[in-house]
Amino acid sequence: MKAMSMAGMLLVVVGVLALIYQGFSYTHRENLFDVGPIHATTDERKQIPIPPIFGGLALAGGVALLAFGAKQKS
Repeated sequence: MKAMSMAGMLLVVVGVLALIYQGFSYTHRENLFDVGPIHATTDERKQIPIPPIFGGLALAGGVALLAFGAKQKS
């Protein structure tokens, strides 16, 4: 399988996942204070949104790469 077809499949998968999930979140742990045996931490959940236009562009680019890669084979 050519590299162009592999990149196209990867872009299609990333585009579909971006359209389905529309972002991701992660947890950031921060130490408030650390005095002797006493430790205090806080967890803060942060969200990173992914606009649907990026998912659509990745999907369209992946389909274009797959079509161009199939055209190059024949």
